[in-house]
Amino acid sequence: MDKKIGHGNLLTVGAVAKRCGVKVSTLHFYENKELINSTRNSANQRLYNKQVLRRVSLIKAAQKMGITLAEIKEQLDTLNGKTSPSQEDWQRLSMHWKESLDQRIHKMEKLRDYLSGCIGCGCLSMQACPLYNENDKLASKGSGAVLIEGSNKD
Repeated sequence: MDKKIGHGNLLTVGAVAKRCGVKVSTLHFYENKELINSTRNSANQRLYNKQVLRRVSLIKAAQKMGITLAEIKEQLDTLNGKTSPSQEDWQRLSMHWKESLDQRIHKMEKLRDYLSGCIGCGCLSMQACPLYNENDKLASKGSGAVLIEGSNKD
């Protein structure tokens, strides 16, 4: 049974970890990243409002979708201090993340399409390769794979 402290709304770090299926160190990490917060009792033990259960579940769901912790924090910060996201909040957050994921999927598909041509040739056909950069002529356009990034414009 969960160990509830105080007014019945506070849970120990161990109780939250068990209920959310995460390690205690994960909760400490989330707290360090300001994704969740706790209070301390007189023995300096972390105590969490029970609403943190929903917040941790949201973080875990978002991470499974490939959302970074930075993106999760950015969106959780829009909750205006609410400890727990509502159904309406989740709908808004998930729509935002869906758009982000759609953009990533589109970029990955473009990259996949470029790589399928390269895999067969083993980069032996430098004249036909869309990734080829003779004499580093693309250096003036920036660092990284600027040809690939430029090809993602629709």
